[in-house]
Amino acid sequence: MLEVTDSVEQINYVVSADEMSQIEAGIFDAGMPVASLMEKVGISIANRIQELYPASDFARVGILVGPGHNGGDALVVARELYFKGYEIILYRPVEKLKELTGNHARYVQSLGIPFYDSLEPLQDCVLIVDGLFGLGQKRSLESPISDAVEQINKWSKPVISIDVPTGLHTDTGKILGTAIRAKHTFCVGLWKLGLLQDEALEFVGNAELIDIGITQAEVRAVLADAPNIQILTKKTALAHLPLPRPLSTYKYKVGSLLLICGSHQYSGGPILTALGARASGIGMEYVAVPESIKSILSAHLPEALIIGCPETESGAIASLPKEIELSKFNAIACGPGLTRDAKPIIQQVIESAIPLVLDADGLNILAELGTISTLRKRQAPTVLTPHAGEFKRLFPEIAENMCDRASAVRSAAQQTGAVVLLKGARTAIANPQGFVWIDAQSTPALARGGSGDVLTGLIGGLVAQAISQQIPVESLVQSAVWWHSHAGILAAQECTELGVDAFTLTQFLIPALKAQLTSGLR
Repeated sequence: MLEVTDSVEQINYVVSADEMSQIEAGIFDAGMPVASLMEKVGISIANRIQELYPASDFARVGILVGPGHNGGDALVVARELYFKGYEIILYRPVEKLKELTGNHARYVQSLGIPFYDSLEPLQDCVLIVDGLFGLGQKRSLESPISDAVEQINKWSKPVISIDVPTGLHTDTGKILGTAIRAKHTFCVGLWKLGLLQDEALEFVGNAELIDIGITQAEVRAVLADAPNIQILTKKTALAHLPLPRPLSTYKYKVGSLLLICGSHQYSGGPILTALGARASGIGMEYVAVPESIKSILSAHLPEALIIGCPETESGAIASLPKEIELSKFNAIACGPGLTRDAKPIIQQVIESAIPLVLDADGLNILAELGTISTLRKRQAPTVLTPHAGEFKRLFPEIAENMCDRASAVRSAAQQTGAVVLLKGARTAIANPQGFVWIDAQSTPALARGGSGDVLTGLIGGLVAQAISQQIPVESLVQSAVWWHSHAGILAAQECTELGVDAFTLTQFLIPALKAQLTSGLR
């Protein structure tokens, strides 16, 4: 999990290697000495290591020193830990170092700290600091470094990586042949895009930002006002939660949501979706399901209006009853449990002028209709909530570059005019203008059938309430994703990860929001 703070806005930007290099170049051009920045990085990391791994328990530390500035940072860490009482052993596989890194190497040698070109002397170390390669890694590792990385991973010792684990592509998170499996990654200055790719997570471990004093102006000098990527934060998510209600109001004024879900075969999806919507605080909740499962829904959702619909021979919704006037709803959410036999229903709601959330079979049917051409005709806001497999069906050409999830979801949103939410370990959200937000705090406990149905209902409920308040749809999607993740985190803490089924998740939505609202930043 990433440790995310809301105290300084710019630290929540996510940058590519090229963008980070440009930002650093601007800082150096403004007069900041490279050596001073290296000192700041190394000292900050050494202090953090001392907090996490005190010398009393982790006295012998092995440090991997690369030839570039990442190696220079590692040597500052080595020097500072040495002064704090740690025994330091240095591994340097490459003899030729950059000038500044070489200067630090000479000083460290003068302190009597030994350098080795083999890993053998590090076997007795209880902690490893990885400073081989950081920002800008693009080529596959070669021997002897690749051999050293594989050996270190076999040791199963805690490893701290500086900025980016060695062997991880800075932008895509792709494994360059092999990579360090870090327990902690101390990302320097700004979040790097590769750390947030699903493929990279098992190598990144717990990621934490090391603040080096980069200012908002320095970031914007490079990013300007162009579409950018940011970490989804608590402050952002709670900006609209809970949605405000006037003292004098009633149920029809706080949102009317229509859920179209379920089939004779899949009756659980509409229940979970409706429970997610219930937690949003929606004023009126209507659930359209096949007539054959209406009684099941009524038993679980006494506050909702359950509408039985004619059904096909396969048990799917065949049509919506005439009494359902789509224009009277503030939003529609549909898809969970529908089956693809409900294609006419999806065509009908897509052609409506009502804000629409599509999930599950709603997405699969949209893909059959032609995703981009169909959505370009819509005038009302649309939210798509695919997982990776659904995304590939919706956007087969875009999905060829799925190794960069942020770029993929951005392209999908720009081409369709929809808000697109790509679910995963690091859920990414993009709006049609190309801005991207990544949810960096989640839990594997959400990898259970039905979790996405809960999210669909939650998004639908928030969107329906917020339409009259002129809140951007993407803001409510961000709030819903963050809320859903933190409900999963709280449920996992209370029940263990194995105990968080989708129904249990719904029971933690309100407690999770209450806990976050009362824990500050309000």
